[in-house]
Amino acid sequence: NRTLVSPGTHFELGFFRTISRWYLGIWYKKLSERTYVWVANRAHPLSNSIGTLKISGNKLVNLGQSNKSVWWTNITRGNESSPVVAESSANGNFVMRDSNNNKSSEYFWQSFDYPTDTLLPEMKLGYDLRKGLNRFLASWRSSDDPSSGDPLYKLETRRIPEFYLHGIFPMHRQALWNGIRFSGIPEDQKLSYVVYNFTENREEVAYTFRMTNNNNPYSRLTLSYSGYIERHTWNPSLGIWNRWFWSFPLDSQCDVYRMCGPYPYCDVNTSPICNCIQGFNPSNVEQWDLKSWSGRCIRRTRLSCSRDGFTRMKNMTLPETTMAIVDRSIGVKECEKRCLSDCNCTAFANADINGGTGCVIVTGELEDIRNYAAHGHDLYVRLA
Repeated sequence: NRTLVSPGTHFELGFFRTISRWYLGIWYKKLSERTYVWVANRAHPLSNSIGTLKISGNKLVNLGQSNKSVWWTNITRGNESSPVVAESSANGNFVMRDSNNNKSSEYFWQSFDYPTDTLLPEMKLGYDLRKGLNRFLASWRSSDDPSSGDPLYKLETRRIPEFYLHGIFPMHRQALWNGIRFSGIPEDQKLSYVVYNFTENREEVAYTFRMTNNNNPYSRLTLSYSGYIERHTWNPSLGIWNRWFWSFPLDSQCDVYRMCGPYPYCDVNTSPICNCIQGFNPSNVEQWDLKSWSGRCIRRTRLSCSRDGFTRMKNMTLPETTMAIVDRSIGVKECEKRCLSDCNCTAFANADINGGTGCVIVTGELEDIRNYAAHGHDLYVRLA
């Protein structure tokens, strides 16, 4: 079983077996615990150990028994005069490139564009608008089945870029980049050796991270088949992975998507956890007292449009943004004026919690709101 080892010998590419199936994948070479970070043919496994990876023309092809193709790359290249090279990079990226060109921006194909269940340092999650790619995580089906499971973790760009954890239905929403961090992601972001970056421009809308601790390069985000998003960092002294949970299912009920219905907000420090916004009452008090929040909160006083004002809610997530309008060029004062001039506006906020420009105007019902201890948005809710 011949393998391809990356520079620095951190990663290894080859064929591996789970139960009775064989796959082409990448794993950490030096660690005592075999951990897979990428799988090529997860939808088309080999039935036995007879497998070959080869360059055929401009494609990388995984051949099974009887030389039948079970997986291949689709690439487009301009200059075909020089040979194609396939190689494993030091960061775990498996790439195809022109033998005379080592620029990462000009790779013909790379495994980093097609994640499985794992995000490695320097790997991007989100949209590459030039290539038309949406890079998302899809869990394994089980601990020994690398085929795609139900949980998906992906970036949605309806109005504001937000990460969603999907099962059959959305399970959890993580708020947008607030100028400092993702407001829906907890303790993991306090780790001093992990630096996060979020990019939103004409070429990409993407999240990535890098490690500052060169002595221990082994850290990854993984979406488990149980629906957990976990940060794993290798502990060399104990020979195990240290884990931090990123999102649902956490201990907090507030992580559940739309836990409280329209117009309440969720706060883990109150009892009950669902609270009507100032100026609203539960539509069904009896159900509310029984902690049944499938209903909603309703306004005490109907909006009048021309004479309305706002209540300020500190350290909040922004509501579901399907019905939101975003203008990155104006500040909070102009944002308030825009909201007041639109009778359909129900709330507004500054997209950047540092106070820079960026206006979010919500024109629908306020759903999936929660309160944080810090690093949340000031949400201004319209009241009569």
